[in-house]
Amino acid sequence: MAHGNATTIDVLLDEASATAPKTYRVTADAGFSMQRLGPIRHNYHRHPLMQLDRLEQLAHSLMATGQCRFIVPGSTDASKFDHHSGPADGRSIADVFQRIQEPGSWIALYNVQTDPVYGRFVWDVLGSAERIVQDQERVFDVRGFIFISAPPSVTPFHIDREHNFWLQIRGRKTLGVWDHRDRETVAASDVDEFISSGSLDNVHLTDAARGRARHFDCGPGDGVYFPSTSPHMTHTDASWVTPDDGVVISIGVVFYSDVTRRNAYVHACNSVLRRLGVQPVAPGARPWRDRLKYPLGRGVVALRRRFRGYTPPPGF
Repeated sequence: MAHGNATTIDVLLDEASATAPKTYRVTADAGFSMQRLGPIRHNYHRHPLMQLDRLEQLAHSLMATGQCRFIVPGSTDASKFDHHSGPADGRSIADVFQRIQEPGSWIALYNVQTDPVYGRFVWDVLGSAERIVQDQERVFDVRGFIFISAPPSVTPFHIDREHNFWLQIRGRKTLGVWDHRDRETVAASDVDEFISSGSLDNVHLTDAARGRARHFDCGPGDGVYFPSTSPHMTHTDASWVTPDDGVVISIGVVFYSDVTRRNAYVHACNSVLRRLGVQPVAPGARPWRDRLKYPLGRGVVALRRRFRGYTPPPGF
């Protein structure tokens, strides 16, 4: 796997490596492809940096930089993917973790790679998958998102720009994922808009789409890989909870690649074509068209930057 910023990673603090023998790894069945969703396995649930007490330390650090998120109470899988930078009841991080096993508790730690130790950790996770990725794409801008909750809880339906190695660390969670090419679940025009502007306003879960998802019931050591723009959601129930164990932890190690970057510029070009009344095909459907659209998309983004003050979302 080609790394985009190996020099930076090499100088990060070494806690992750010191506590992470090379036996920590992500594995998958033969035939793994970065362009297809599927189950994976791992043993990072045993890693010291993935234990609840260590994650509480991380949460204190990230709260100070505005990188903790809290879901709107009462959210369902079909709710708007909306969250806030502080708990609705105003409690402190210490209180959040003291009461983390209360039903419906939910906290997400965003961009954990901004912590030097966890920055090294997410690269270690991705590096451990090198044998299954086998240089399929050139990787850059690796990030980590950790979700901690207590059943019943959900992460609403949405799409992301990045590829995702999603790992279940503690407890049980069901992940529902749709094929990233499923344009009945999320229309092509809405994917273009999301990649170009970051808007999820038109990305909604419909009853008609529910039957097209693949559902993965995950416990510690389970995981799922899914490509950029794959619709997904999660939910937990209390069927497995015991008096001394009711916390769910998962981490998404997400990243961009030369393919996601190329596709981003194709999406930008498609957005312009739609305004001109053209109905373009999605990235990947016609590779020769992508080769034409890519420089056009780069030109569109450059012009918007220069004359409209446009700041592209991550991934360009």
